[in-house]
Amino acid sequence: MAAMHDTSRPSEAPVPIKRKPSRRIMWLAVLVLCLLAAGAFVAGYLPKRRNTEQLNAAAEKQRNEPPFVNSAKVKRAAKTSELLLPGNITPITEAYIFARASGYLRRRYVDIGDRVSANQLLAEIDAPDLDQQVSQAKAAVAQAENQLGQAQATLQQLIATRDLANITWERYKVLTASGAVSRQDGDMQSTAAKTAEANVAAGGKSVHAAEEFVRASMAELQRLVTLQGYERITAPFAGIITARNVDVGALISATGSSQGPAHPSGSAPSDVPGSGEIFRVAEIAKLRILVSVPQMYLPGIQVGQAAKVTVQERPNLSFPGKVTRTSSSLDAASRTLLTEVQVDNPTGVLLPGMYALLQFIAQRADPPFLVPGAALVVRASGTMLAVLNPLTGEDAALHQTGGRTSAELAGLRRVHFVAVKPGRDYGTVLEILEGLHGDEEVVVDPGDAVKEGALVQTLGSDAASKILNTKLGKK
Repeated sequence: MAAMHDTSRPSEAPVPIKRKPSRRIMWLAVLVLCLLAAGAFVAGYLPKRRNTEQLNAAAEKQRNEPPFVNSAKVKRAAKTSELLLPGNITPITEAYIFARASGYLRRRYVDIGDRVSANQLLAEIDAPDLDQQVSQAKAAVAQAENQLGQAQATLQQLIATRDLANITWERYKVLTASGAVSRQDGDMQSTAAKTAEANVAAGGKSVHAAEEFVRASMAELQRLVTLQGYERITAPFAGIITARNVDVGALISATGSSQGPAHPSGSAPSDVPGSGEIFRVAEIAKLRILVSVPQMYLPGIQVGQAAKVTVQERPNLSFPGKVTRTSSSLDAASRTLLTEVQVDNPTGVLLPGMYALLQFIAQRADPPFLVPGAALVVRASGTMLAVLNPLTGEDAALHQTGGRTSAELAGLRRVHFVAVKPGRDYGTVLEILEGLHGDEEVVVDPGDAVKEGALVQTLGSDAASKILNTKLGKK
């Protein structure tokens, strides 16, 4: 039992004793860490500081350097100029047809869009009162002719009486001289002869009055017959009916306008006959285009000059035209010259009232100068260009002593603003009519640093040069 309940404990393993690191090793570790931190600081901060110093130096140098600007040489425009102006197409001939006869429209033979020939019957007017006036005038002529016949017969009778009186007086003159009859009887025969002569003269006047009355009656009859002819409305020339303002049964006044109701709207289409002319006829086989030419382009417009006509509805077609006449006087309000261009229209593609564009090719003896559109400076004092002038000898010597090379000096310029008169604006290119000589170099898109007398450096502008060369037709 003593063996079974052995309370003896097993022997414990020996515990190792931890030794503290020595103070020397700790200081060595701290030193290594400090060296690593210092190396990292030197490797990161010093290059950054050096870059910052370089950037500051470059910025300071940039601030002290003259600003760079884009520039372009002034070019001379081509001697041929294209001028594009709007115009209104109108018929070469257009007639507003009225009627001289009053009455009701009996028949109408044409409508809008119909082509008619010269003297073609367009409509007929029923005017019974006018017909009756013609009949009355014919009767008046017949009455006047009868009165003339009576006056002529009376004159013949008076002539016969005068001849008898003269013969009797001649006989009594001999008898009175011989004393066969008394002087009283002779005086009576002499007076009778003179009275007969006066009656013949009066009869002649009556015949002349009757003849004039016949002519007056004939003239009145002819007037009414001519007026009766206006009952037939005919076309004055060959063309197309562009307007019809009457219909059958409409009452036509003596001026030709309809007495029916007017259109409910002046612009909206309607089948209600409106007042105004009865018909409108236009000849469109040849058209004329009226265009207002501004004063500055007058030297390029001459009578007989060719023009190309285009309309928006036919973008792939152009029609040759010719300048036929000008008004030879400028409009005082718009300062434009009214010019007429005629164009053939055999197929009827162009219609009166269309809006057209006319292109003229004008020859210019003294073409203007061309500059980029971005070079123009607009101020309260007017339009200007910033012209770049080379440095003077004193400026070049001063900047050369400042350490600049010859290549750097070649790019320096002085800014001088010149007042100019602009011409046509092509968008990217602008014409200059006055203020330049042709050998200048101008600043393109000048900024706030470009001031009068400022020193700048030129970079040139390839884009500006390409724009000017393209406008001049160069590659």
